[in-house]
Amino acid sequence: MIAYNDARRLPRAVASALGQSLGGVETVIVDDASTDGTAEVADRIAAAHPGRVRAVHLPSNSGGCGRPRNAGVEASTGRYVMFLDSDDLLDRHACLNLLGAAEDTGADLVSGRCDRIFLDLPEGARERVRPWYPWLYRRRAVFGSLEENPRLLYDTLSTNKAYRRSFLEEHGLRFVEDLHYEDLLFTAEAYLAARGTALIPHRVYNWLVSERTPAPSISNRRADLANFADRLEIHRRIDMLFALRGAHELGRAKDVKFINHDLVLYMREMRGRDLGYQERFLELAAAYLAELDPRVFEEANTLPAIAAYLVREGDHAGALAAAEYAPGKRPELRARLVERDGRVFWGAGRPRGALGRRVLDVTDFGFHLRPLKDLRPANTVTELEMRGGRVRMAGHVLNPLGRIGPAGLSGTLEFCDRRRRSRRARIRARLRHEGDRIGWEAEFDPVAAIRPTGLIDPVWDVRLRLKVDGEDVVTRLGEGRGSPKLDGVVVPVRPRLTRLAGGRLRSYVTGGGHLAFALEAESPWVRLAAAAARRVPVVRAGRRAWRRLRRLDRSARRTLTSRKTKVAVFNRVLSRLPVRTGMAVFESQLGKQYSDNPKYVYRELRRSGLPVRAVWSYASSPDGFPRDAELVKRGSWAYYLALARAEFWIDNQGYPDGLRKRPETTYIQTWHGSAFKLMGLDQPRLKGGAAAERERLRRMVDRYDCFLVRSGHDEETLCGGLGVRAELLPVGYPRNDPLVNGVEEDSELAAEVAALRDSLGLADARRAVLYAPTFMTGPKGRPVRLLKPPLDPEVFARELGDEFVLLVRPHYLCQASLPPGSHTVMRDVGSVPDVTPLLLLADALITDHSSIMFDFALLDRPIVLHLPDGRDRVTGYFDLERHAPGPITRTGAELVAALAGLDRAAAVHAARRRAFAARFGEHDRGTAARAVVDRYFRAAEPQRHRGKRNGRTA
Repeated sequence: MIAYNDARRLPRAVASALGQSLGGVETVIVDDASTDGTAEVADRIAAAHPGRVRAVHLPSNSGGCGRPRNAGVEASTGRYVMFLDSDDLLDRHACLNLLGAAEDTGADLVSGRCDRIFLDLPEGARERVRPWYPWLYRRRAVFGSLEENPRLLYDTLSTNKAYRRSFLEEHGLRFVEDLHYEDLLFTAEAYLAARGTALIPHRVYNWLVSERTPAPSISNRRADLANFADRLEIHRRIDMLFALRGAHELGRAKDVKFINHDLVLYMREMRGRDLGYQERFLELAAAYLAELDPRVFEEANTLPAIAAYLVREGDHAGALAAAEYAPGKRPELRARLVERDGRVFWGAGRPRGALGRRVLDVTDFGFHLRPLKDLRPANTVTELEMRGGRVRMAGHVLNPLGRIGPAGLSGTLEFCDRRRRSRRARIRARLRHEGDRIGWEAEFDPVAAIRPTGLIDPVWDVRLRLKVDGEDVVTRLGEGRGSPKLDGVVVPVRPRLTRLAGGRLRSYVTGGGHLAFALEAESPWVRLAAAAARRVPVVRAGRRAWRRLRRLDRSARRTLTSRKTKVAVFNRVLSRLPVRTGMAVFESQLGKQYSDNPKYVYRELRRSGLPVRAVWSYASSPDGFPRDAELVKRGSWAYYLALARAEFWIDNQGYPDGLRKRPETTYIQTWHGSAFKLMGLDQPRLKGGAAAERERLRRMVDRYDCFLVRSGHDEETLCGGLGVRAELLPVGYPRNDPLVNGVEEDSELAAEVAALRDSLGLADARRAVLYAPTFMTGPKGRPVRLLKPPLDPEVFARELGDEFVLLVRPHYLCQASLPPGSHTVMRDVGSVPDVTPLLLLADALITDHSSIMFDFALLDRPIVLHLPDGRDRVTGYFDLERHAPGPITRTGAELVAALAGLDRAAAVHAARRRAFAARFGEHDRGTAARAVVDRYFRAAEPQRHRGKRNGRTA
């Protein structure tokens, strides 16, 4: 155990060694010439535990960890050696678990999990305990050499490991004494020399981290350039070690780890450091990165690789933005993006060479697809000052790929109370469209514009809210290149309570680099009084009580608004309320859209003039739903109340599981397509899975009173697989009525198709081909969320672009991934809620196993079945190749040939296509919506009237 000037924490660390569940543990304390009494504390502990603790004192301070650790190895006598720092703790069973694994496996080195525990975070804070590379320690494993698992190089700590002493002596393994980060070299040498390395899935070491301490540990002193220089020198020595052993693959694996971990560890803390420090750091890093094999930039993780590559290339702004960007944490986009040849690249300029294009390509991140509000573009403040009693602020917001156009653009500067976001002051901002960024400025009287309450709203954040064609894009103001000093600007305000509560706001920059203001009082006496008040026990007790009340309130709210509570209340209370005669709840695709069969039943009801009170559920936004219907948010209390009192449920997928439908309610299940792939209980996953899943399906299906079918095929496959026992209504699908009847007599739908054609820019003579595949899973069974076009846009444009436009329609659970330069020949139609207008304007269809082929066949237009990547091996209810309504393609070249000869293929497959439509759409006669209305709504009218004449109430 090494210690330097740590008299306070040393006893605690020693206690964790003395308290080990394994007997016979010797503790050697090595004092590195401390000046604070650490030596005396070590001697007292040794005297109190003779034979178990010894103290060793170095004559002069080494300035690092290498020499004291080496001295400890020389002084110790055990068969195994472990290392502990005086500011950390061993787990109680660390020695027992490590020794047991070493004896069981014969390994020279045994490693267990290390947990970093952040002491500066409040108790119960999220991620207070963060395991160190936990994926290495998910299960017990033994490796005969480092080549068997090069990823061991990610854990180069020496403190969570036990080493066989004979192994250390045989190979002369000791720590380097003239550099920091000696662990990295020592552990790499140990991994390379070990005849066996064992990993155990147990915590053995607690690394206690205090980030705000005035004297951080050596490993946390990343603000010191010498610290980084030492790390680079250690890496160069490891490079030399691997090169001398001829272990070039291991060397490259180590370099990938350097990019993924070591480099970004420093770069993520770069913001806020002075420009001189940044330039010197990046120069050091660039010199080392220039020594690496270029292949490591392609093998490392995408964003760390971009950061490293751009450091090497000298694009420091782009490099820092990549290092800071963490996709899983809603990060700000601080880098400029560039589009070249239909691909999106990170950084301001054109990528250099083939390597640059491969490394910087971020097309798959979908920056060109995501809503602007999700991109969170960075907002850099370029001016902040008080002038003549008025605040003047200015800055610029990134405009990713120029997606924010000048039309319909406005902005508002908002000062927000951090504790209550709804309390905000709004100031109109003037905007300038500057291509790849949006300039803004605002000038205002702070006394009139910002009115804090005082005392209870001590911190105010600043945001710029942009309105972009009706979409809100909220950006946080922050510092960046070109920013003036943002700390310490004083802004006068007039609190609503009293000036004693604070008469001004003082600016500061948060840890995340954003601008904020703190409310403060001008008088030092008032500040002292406020500080004293915060220390009064009654006040502190009141705060604690208030926090407990808030926690209880949040817990109660979560309970009352949980789905479990709502289902229970629905079944026990709401379902006892009287049914509202004529009330019908509609839902399509779990509330995501106004579309499909429910839409066309609703339209028929509206035309019929029947007294039906229609309620539509929406999942996230009411936009696009009919304005003459009542709208309820799916999952809300209003939604459950509407379902409880409705006379009819009409949907195409399924209302929430657990709701017991009352007998007075008629559930019309329209479904959403005929079946090719196995459904319900016919699926092996469900058939051989948990009984609870089969029971859940049975509960949901048994609620149906009516189930629409299109053919005898549906009755045999879809109804059988789902286990439908409801009345089968063989009338076809309401959404297909326009495909059979056309739109000549449906002016509303005709206008919808015409507007859609105009919005897609389909005014030229080219034919529209709709690409609409089914929902697919990847190689490991994971859902494929991004749908790429079936052909490269360049190939499509070159071979087919003069004749066709491709409309890409992903499954509603997916999103289309079209390169930004593909718009001339491809359109993303995933946002079109209803597929029927798309089918009506499409001249041909490309699909795979999607049920859309059954619908499109009714139009008697060409169909191509594109089955790449083994999709032709999908198990279905019939032989797709035998019954295919068009040619089957499996490669891009075959698809190009099929489209180039589309008219000829359409004629060849005409008979098969019509037979396909007759077999799978035998009941589609253009009257499905009217049949549903007549059977359930119109037939119910006389009964209601008779009930009223007899004095009965519904």
